[in-house]
Amino acid sequence: MAARKYSRVLLKVSGEALAGKAGAVTNPDVLRDIARQVKHAWKTGVQISIVIGGGNIWRGSVAAAAGMDRATADYAGMLATVINALALQDALEKLAVDTRVQTAINIQAVAEPYIRRRAIRHLEKGRVVIFAGGTGNPYMTTDTAAALRAIETDSDVLLMAKNNVDGVYDSDPLTNPKARKFDRIAHRDALERRLEVMDATSLSLCMENKLPIVVFDVRADDNIQRAIEGEDIGTLVSGGD
Repeated sequence: MAARKYSRVLLKVSGEALAGKAGAVTNPDVLRDIARQVKHAWKTGVQISIVIGGGNIWRGSVAAAAGMDRATADYAGMLATVINALALQDALEKLAVDTRVQTAINIQAVAEPYIRRRAIRHLEKGRVVIFAGGTGNPYMTTDTAAALRAIETDSDVLLMAKNNVDGVYDSDPLTNPKARKFDRIAHRDALERRLEVMDATSLSLCMENKLPIVVFDVRADDNIQRAIEGEDIGTLVSGGD
């Protein structure tokens, strides 16, 4: 099928995608490969922003389940996303990709504060913008941050890079070999079926703002590049039209 034409995209990358082997927090080879793919697509003229998770370093929900105050645990998770954002920024800049990091919590020594108009201006000038710190609020996931930033920056699509899952299925394909993959599905159907696209708050936000989502496997060769460039991969979640 012909590639979709995107002029501005938001890519959501989980922290777990960056994890190294044997307990390492990050895998430098993975960082370099993500940066390489982003650069390839960026050179075609696509405006790219990225929301990155922090699960390779810290998961607030796990810490809260162990007895830590949930809000405190979530704030720690926001700091983890900043670490990942700086690491990815460095990998991109080593490939001569002009990059800015903006954070939802103020850490002015290492990144800009998130300002919507400034973020859009960076994109218009051809810079890759990495959004860190989630939404800046506890009890909110980085999926919610991705949906929110995509809508705020008038992105054409939200690209959800999943770990070892190549789209949306009617059940968990890792435990059910007979799980059926959807090539396309409506936001409302995904919500009603409680499918593992993203959390319900984030999916509802995308549905209400008619923001399409592409869910794909981050581990497959060059899938990030292919998704940014609009190739028909994974599962398209849209308004059903």
